[in-house]
Parts: sequence; structure tokens; C-alpha cells
Amino acid sequence: MKRYLTSQIKSDLRRKMVFLSGPRQVGKTTLARSLLRNDAGYLNWDTDEGRTAILKKDFAKAAILVFDEIHKYRRWRNFLKGIYDSPRRSFQLLVTGSARLDLYRRGGDSLQGRYHHMTLFPLSFAEIDASSHNDVEQLLQLGGFPEPFLSGSETLSRRWSMEYRSRVVRDDIRDLEQVILLDQIELLWLRLPDLVGSPLSINAVREDLQSSHRAVSSWMGILERLFCIFRLSPFGTPKIRAIKHAQKHYHFDWTLVKEPAARFENMIALHLLKWVTFSQQTEGRDLDLRYVRTVRGEEIDFVVTENRFPILAVECKLSRTAHSSFMKNFTARFADCRAVQVVFENIDPRQSPEGIETLSARQFLKEFI
Repeated sequence: MKRYLTSQIKSDLRRKMVFLSGPRQVGKTTLARSLLRNDAGYLNWDTDEGRTAILKKDFAKAAILVFDEIHKYRRWRNFLKGIYDSPRRSFQLLVTGSARLDLYRRGGDSLQGRYHHMTLFPLSFAEIDASSHNDVEQLLQLGGFPEPFLSGSETLSRRWSMEYRSRVVRDDIRDLEQVILLDQIELLWLRLPDLVGSPLSINAVREDLQSSHRAVSSWMGILERLFCIFRLSPFGTPKIRAIKHAQKHYHFDWTLVKEPAARFENMIALHLLKWVTFSQQTEGRDLDLRYVRTVRGEEIDFVVTENRFPILAVECKLSRTAHSSFMKNFTARFADCRAVQVVFENIDPRQSPEGIETLSARQFLKEFI
């Protein structure tokens, strides 16, 4: 399967280094190797052979060199800067890693102006070239990570998800973060799926884990940097009495979320984030994904903004329901903002007198990347 970032990465490599980050096992290595004529240009920091070749700068002759997981090397930024700036360099550089490479600086020099950063997301409805309601159901059940999705088995998907969590906690967090209480982070990760879809109270989670507010906040940041979760901030303008600080969170592996409505909302959230991130990184658009919630508890699940102005408002429902008065008022206040109710059921599209569209997930998701 050709991934959606392949053409963009090829184009960007002609001008700069490319940093390709994303969750573990999302397909970064497969994508990177697909760009090589052979594996001679692939160097993995996690293997003895690859680490030795990197440290000795013993590189094979290749048009592209791929450095996988090199961000685990404390001086990785200095290392890449020296190679990239060398007048004898005759190859393109692709750097991949299962962490936010734009955040893991680890004491190195700045690489400002020398790289483009791309994020590879799990498979989405459009990327798998889906078209039917059955495809929506399968994606919701199996998740968007290539291995469990392509297996076609819900049992294998559950086994993969359990093993995945253990590998991230025992390997990636141990290698990248100075954390002793790995068991507490794993307990936090187990607790979070039950809280998807609502503003997260760190204090409530802190009490469950019997840990400090500072520790739980730090652990949430670690899970976010390693693409386990992502968080959305509230959208607020003088026109809306919005809560300013509470954030909602979602999982890159939405199969962790057991409650059907929350899992469906999580899947839609990741599709929207994938499109927003792709538009930011490839087109330079000033997009952001947020949610709306007022002090009276009125809420819109997702709002996409451009230049801080809402362009898309999305409500997620398992079945078609009447539009809320708040959604109608929001649409009236922001007349240029498209408003959509996305329904899991396979329904025919409709539009209300206020201009709010009702679309099935199949109809809605095929519009995105």
C-alpha cells in the first residue's frame, strides 16, 4: 500500500532533510524502505549493526540514507547537522522515529531551516480507498494501525493492542524519558480510555493513581510526545462563554476505547487531526483542531479553525438525532462555518433549514486524507 505521504516526502527530500515521526508501528519504516533501491541506505539505531555504522559514519553509497530511531542518541541533532552541512554530502537524508522529533532536542544544536517535519498517521477511511458502511465498521473495530487492520481479526487486534502498550512503556519511555514509575504510566494509559470525550480532570486521575498533579501532568506529556494520545484545547471567542483550560484527549489506537459512542468520536477526531496536520505540514495552512464547551455544559465535539476562525464544526452521533439549539446558534453566529452532524449509521444525507448537514460516516470521511 502506497502511503499518503510518499509523494510529499520524495519532493521535500530534494530540498532539505525530512523528519518523519509518528506512532510506533504506524508504517514509517515500511514507507522509508519503499524509497530505497535496496536496504544498504537503511540504518536503525536500535540494532547493534546500525548503531555502529552511525557512530563510525560508515555509510554505504546510496541516493537516500534513512536514520531510524536516531533520536535515542543523545547527540543526534549535532550528528545530523554535521552530516547535512558537509560539502561532501551526496545523499538525501530521511530521519524516522516513534516520537515527536520536533520536540526531542536532547541538548543538540538547532537544525532550523534544514528539515521539513512530517507526521505519519494511522490508516484512515480515504487512505484505504474505502467506500462502504462495512468498511467504516471494520475500521472502527480493528483500528487504523496497519498490522491489526490488515489482519482482519478482532482477536488479533486486541492482542496487538495489549502488546503495543507494553512495548511503548518498556522500550520507548524507558529509552527516552527519565521515568522510574513505569507501572504508574501504564496504569494511567489503562485509565484514560474510559475518560475519552469529556474534558479531562487531572485532579480526578491523580486521586485514582494516588500521585501528584505534577507527576500525572508530566506522564500525560510523555504519552503525547510518544503518539499514544493527543489533546484538544477549547475554542473560545468573545461571542462564546467558553471554558479556557480543560482539555479533551483521544487515543491514536481508538480500539482502546470500549464505549461505542466514545470510540466513534475518537475515530472521527483522529481523521480530523490527520487532515489538519497534513494541511499544516504540506500547505502551510494555519489550521487547528479544537472543541467547544460553555460553562453551561453546551458542547460541540470538534471545531476546525483557520487563522483562529471556525471553518468546520462537527458533532458525532451513533444515530441521527435532532440538532442541538447550541449547534444552531453556533451556526448562526459563524455563518461561514460549515456545520456537520456525522452519524455512524448508514443514512442518506440531509440538510436542516439552519444549514446543518447530516452525513453518514462513510460520506463524511471520504472527504479527508
